[in-house]
Amino acid sequence: MTFDALGIAGTGMNLHRRYLDATADNLSNVNTASAMGGEAFRARYVLAQEGQEHGAFVRSVELGDGQGRIVHQPDHPLADEDGYVRYPDIDLGEQMGNLILAQRGYQANAAVVDRARATYESALQIGRQQ
Repeated sequence: MTFDALGIAGTGMNLHRRYLDATADNLSNVNTASAMGGEAFRARYVLAQEGQEHGAFVRSVELGDGQGRIVHQPDHPLADEDGYVRYPDIDLGEQMGNLILAQRGYQANAAVVDRARATYESALQIGRQQ
């Protein structure tokens, strides 16, 4: 039972770590400009899937739209002849919310691992006393 809890929490930690990595990547590129001839930074979205036996796993990482937002910024070095550049279509508020959810999910799974470890250590102590 303890090992099941460790396995399930481990898959949850891995999933939330990947979710944190994708969100951090999105946040760090929210202001990355691209020339009009290319694609804007494409946001990463982690899709989860329930495991067949237990836990959760990363099913896939999907990319957002490369069209992005077109901004008139004639003084930008990447601006085209009409003064436009592309920025990613990333909602900063949504990403900050995702970051909080992923962080709390990771912390919750880490707490389960700590409790399962403590339970296992207690069981070993009981076995040594007999």
